[in-house]
Amino acid sequence: MNHEAPILEGKTSATSESQSPRRDFLKQTLGLSAAAGLMGLVPPGVRSAAWAAGSDAPEKTEVKIGFIPLTDCASVVIAAEKGFDKKYGIKITPSKEASWAGVRDKLVNGELDASHVLYGLIYGLQLGVSGPQKDMAVLMSINHNGQAITLNNQLKAKGVTDGPGLARLVKAEPKEWTFAQTFPTGTHAMWLYYWMATYGIDPFKDVKVITVPPPQMVANMRVDKMDGYCVGEPWNARAIHDRIGFTAVTSQDIWQDHPEKVLGTTLAFVQKYPNTARAMIAALLDASKYIDTMANRSEVARIISGKAYVNTEFDVIEDRMLGQYDNGIGRKWQDAHYMKFYSDGAVNFPYLSDGMWFLTQHKRWGLLKEHPDYLSVAKKVNQIALYKEAATLTKTPVPKSEMRSHKLIDGVVWDGKNPKAYADGFKVKA
Repeated sequence: MNHEAPILEGKTSATSESQSPRRDFLKQTLGLSAAAGLMGLVPPGVRSAAWAAGSDAPEKTEVKIGFIPLTDCASVVIAAEKGFDKKYGIKITPSKEASWAGVRDKLVNGELDASHVLYGLIYGLQLGVSGPQKDMAVLMSINHNGQAITLNNQLKAKGVTDGPGLARLVKAEPKEWTFAQTFPTGTHAMWLYYWMATYGIDPFKDVKVITVPPPQMVANMRVDKMDGYCVGEPWNARAIHDRIGFTAVTSQDIWQDHPEKVLGTTLAFVQKYPNTARAMIAALLDASKYIDTMANRSEVARIISGKAYVNTEFDVIEDRMLGQYDNGIGRKWQDAHYMKFYSDGAVNFPYLSDGMWFLTQHKRWGLLKEHPDYLSVAKKVNQIALYKEAATLTKTPVPKSEMRSHKLIDGVVWDGKNPKAYADGFKVKA
């Protein structure tokens, strides 16, 4: 950062200082700005610069943030590409990773300071069901919506185009039907299982489920390694582009405005570098605002399509970023619940109920043997106080409640009030 204060307060004689009305004016102005900052009256740029330069300066000024080649890595990339990180006194280096397992390992051993990461992966680590137990932290939610379940064209040839059709086929033709998700405790596994179970398919008994890294989904389907998969964009649109599959359901059809990726790190990092963590949140909030300005979306799609990031055709990314959907089998629509990154802060707030939901599904599918203290775990992992500081810094609205309520595709309402009964209440479960 370029700090102006040392230059203004450089060595000078008492005579020359007293003869400098401009210097007196600058001193008065800086003093007034500091006082106004305490009252929240300073313009955002001035206030954030003061925050980054004062006692709350980032303890670590260069941070490596991991990402997987997916459309929803955009906020990490744009924060670095557009310089939103510099505004808060840090430099973000995006680090392209090959798999979620690799992200997990690098977060745990400190090779990554933070990462664009699956919500359920962080909670799985917290409870020791997706790797060695490690106290983790969700700094913010990165996006809502924008994932999908893709089925291959061989299923379409058998008359399968949706969940009920798949359920009929699985029952009529028992065999090793194979479907892929991206990480056992992650979001895509939970969307796939929830969707199947809605139509009576037990994902652990009626079909085979494997784990495949997101960028490898299309290649594996092309060589008939799987009948379907759940993944983030653009790898669903890419299957349609390559004419090997179609979209059976979007994740927003399963849960409208669902939580998806988060900015995750270890609790130890937050405790050692709280100011750095706040600066990362602030930078990504500014990037999120930029991305959610629809006039910027095509530019964002072009940036992230590059080889260093998602590495696929621009138009494969752009359409669904703009909410322009084509399922590959004749239906086209403008989706009101496309991938969102900001929505006046509603996307980014780390709701306790969102984290708790993943725990209920981990218990539902036998990943957790006993019920955890759902609310206590969420309060420990989701760094709400730190998020609110960054929200104040970036003038991001904060919701009144730390819980939210939604009805999912099966008609069941999740509100976080009785997670034990919710987890136990499903007909199809482990």
